Amino acid sequence: MSCPKNIKGFGPSPIPEEAKWVQSKEITQISGFSHGCGKCAPQQGTCKLTLNVKNGIIKEALVETIGCSGMTHSAAMAAEILPGKTLLEALNTDLVCDAINDAMKNIFLQLVYGRSQSAFSEGGLEIGAGLEDLGKNLTSSVATVYSREDTGTRYLNLTEGYITKQALDENGEIIGYEYVSIGALMNLLKDENVDVKEAIKKSTKRYGRFDEAVTVIDPRRD
Repeated sequence: MSCPKNIKGFGPSPIPEEAKWVQSKEITQISGFSHGCGKCAPQQGTCKLTLNVKNGIIKEALVETIGCSGMTHSAAMAAEILPGKTLLEALNTDLVCDAINDAMKNIFLQLVYGRSQSAFSEGGLEIGAGLEDLGKNLTSSVATVYSREDTGTRYLNLTEGYITKQALDENGEIIGYEYVSIGALMNLLKDENVDVKEAIKKSTKRYGRFDEAVTVIDPRRD
């Protein structure tokens, strides 16, 4: 008596990888640039992990964390661990912090299902792509905005930098803000001959309809 044969089918579903459709069967067939977010067990911190993977090997890692002071040091350790590992190795490696491990799990799913940022970019994104924004005088993109019913909304930190002033219109609504670009400021302060106050002035910029403000407030004091 012969056994029924299983249908072999057509193999794994092809996924988009760097402008190619790939039927991935091995970890070495995975390439892509993507992001994953994770949270720690007590849910008091989160991590955004960015990886640039070529032929299954992590070539570039950007680790951004917020919420827990210990996570910053965990991020430093994870960044040293990740490059050079295969995706599978990294998935099974303790990346020090729950949130970073969780982000690694989520970015793995993004890459193996073809949900990468470079899915339709021919040849993928170059190494250094993860640092591109930070190289434009920006620091990590962290927003800190505080709001209360009785005192309104206060912008403290946004992508551009440290908020120093908020512009309000005649209705008291926010129409712009003034900020200090921390990256630009630190670059200026590397020159010992630059006056600190002058460096702050050069690093201060405005966004929105700031010049139309009826009232200007300091979000930390007013």
